[in-house]
Amino acid sequence: MFTVFVLVFLTATLAFMLSAVCGGGAGLLLLPVLGIWLPAGQVPAALSLGTFSSSATRLKVFYRSVDGYIVRRFVPAAIPAAVLGAWLLRYLNPVYLSLLMGLFLVSNLPFLFRKKAGIVQRSRPHSLALLAIGLVAGFLSGLTGAVGLIFNRFYFRYGLSKEEIVATRAANELLLHLVKLALYLAFGLLPAQAFVIGLAVALAGIVSAVVLKRGLARVSESLFRRMGYLAMVASGLLMLYQSGGQLMRSKNAYFSFHPVNKGTEATLQWQGSKIAFEFSWNDGLEYEHTLPLNALTPDRQKHVLAAKGRADQVVVEEVRSLEGRSYEAYYFIQGRLIAKIDFK
Repeated sequence: MFTVFVLVFLTATLAFMLSAVCGGGAGLLLLPVLGIWLPAGQVPAALSLGTFSSSATRLKVFYRSVDGYIVRRFVPAAIPAAVLGAWLLRYLNPVYLSLLMGLFLVSNLPFLFRKKAGIVQRSRPHSLALLAIGLVAGFLSGLTGAVGLIFNRFYFRYGLSKEEIVATRAANELLLHLVKLALYLAFGLLPAQAFVIGLAVALAGIVSAVVLKRGLARVSESLFRRMGYLAMVASGLLMLYQSGGQLMRSKNAYFSFHPVNKGTEATLQWQGSKIAFEFSWNDGLEYEHTLPLNALTPDRQKHVLAAKGRADQVVVEEVRSLEGRSYEAYYFIQGRLIAKIDFK
């Protein structure tokens, strides 16, 4: 366990250091990392323990830069939404949410190439906008443990300085993390191993917050925003990679792409169902997918069963092309293909 503690501490320290010039994002960077050692349902709890200490330390360092107008409207909406999200964590699979969050983060890619990385004049956000942001942020935070980076675009849009973004985010998230920790404990989502890993993240957060006070002054506003968008895109790609892999494994799914006779074939299998697209110079583009035997007409079922012989498994595929519809039946003995027939 000591080795895991050290590895998590070093990784979290690096993530927090990177977040120092990115407007945050350590939490989302750590989500897939903590998933290596913890079940998906315990990751948000361990992460909240670590990010709570980081937010508390950053707030102490940058408290003079807090935008009280935003905090007073964000926090009251975020807390009840976080309670709902933490409660639903016992019943929902966070993998699907991670996929959606990953897609949203990757959508920030165009902002990387904009002139001055989207610096705008300072403006005051509407109270209803802050209410909506607080509700969404709280709910997602309750389910995942950290979503601060998702709302970087919100802070950038209203022209907050880099110090104000760090301080205001810390103030918004401090009470939110404290409430979530209490809920995770009440729901039994913070066992001993998750607690130890959370302490490693917490220690890394404190160390990085002290270093951040000096390092942030050396970063320009333009670079701060550009790095923020870069962190969002990188986190999104990482989340898509890990959550997509978890989903594929849980659904016994795979994707393959390989050459066939004078062409290529792309195949996707999902929970025993297979979908394939095949292109060849002779037959053109074909779409194939598996069918249950009882989906065929009675005559076709008899035709397939008549050729079964000693086979212990029969797989039927429907094939669609520009020439029309046809069918293929594959016969297996103990997983080994022994025969195949084509029929209309």
